[in-house]
Amino acid sequence: MSRTDLKTLVSTDWLADQIGEPDLRVLDASWYLPAQNRDPKAEYAESHIPGARFFDIDAVSDSNSDLPHMAPPVEKFMSRMRALGVGDGHRVVVYDGAGLFSAARVWWLFRHMGQDNIAVLDGGLPKWIAEGRPTESTAPVIRDRHMTATRNPALVKDVTQVALASKLNQAEIIDARAAERFRGDAPEPRQGLRAGHIPNSKNVPFTTLLNEDKTMKSPLELASIFEAAGVDLDRPIITSCGSGVTAAVLSLALEIIGHRDHALYDGSWTEWGSYDDLKVEQG
Repeated sequence: MSRTDLKTLVSTDWLADQIGEPDLRVLDASWYLPAQNRDPKAEYAESHIPGARFFDIDAVSDSNSDLPHMAPPVEKFMSRMRALGVGDGHRVVVYDGAGLFSAARVWWLFRHMGQDNIAVLDGGLPKWIAEGRPTESTAPVIRDRHMTATRNPALVKDVTQVALASKLNQAEIIDARAAERFRGDAPEPRQGLRAGHIPNSKNVPFTTLLNEDKTMKSPLELASIFEAAGVDLDRPIITSCGSGVTAAVLSLALEIIGHRDHALYDGSWTEWGSYDDLKVEQG
């Protein structure tokens, strides 16, 4: 299913038609878990969509936090985007090398910074390459571009807010991790974390929202998947995962189906699972 929505998803056909337009900026936001043994920077240097700039999720983060790739201060975000030549008036398309994985995190981050002129490439680099579309190894010439960013606090939750929402059942908390990790049957990839999930949370593994080619399923299918997991789509929703990356895939899917009252738990299980005074459920 091909779709084009400049606020959520664009198709490879659309991007191919737009490549080279002066107001378009393409970002390669590939990021992988250590166990995947992939180097996104090296892969970008070898092959990327023409004109794409590399967005380093770990570098564009809060360096004062002990947690991985937490959202950076507004000033740092603006500075890093200026250095990438991404600014006001640009249409931004972000993709990743897994299909639809870490790109959604950057989509969420832009929106958190008050920039909604961004969409995810549906199916990402794998779909682009499978269709025989061009790639290049040279980096584009970058000229600084001013960006005006204003943090939108409604799109993010901290551990205190999530703990209160869990205890008082104030919102639906949805976990994007695999079912085995959610239940506590599989060990966490990060050492020192307890197994299980946030009390009163529900499990929608992000992979269930994707087709075989890593494109997003239709809005009707997405809504059905959330509802089958017991999610009340009429309530506020908090998305979570291992470290705030794939939670954004859930956030993107919610936006696609028209659910606007959603926020992302930035610390996610890396934070929750490390605090012994926070309750954990299993099973």
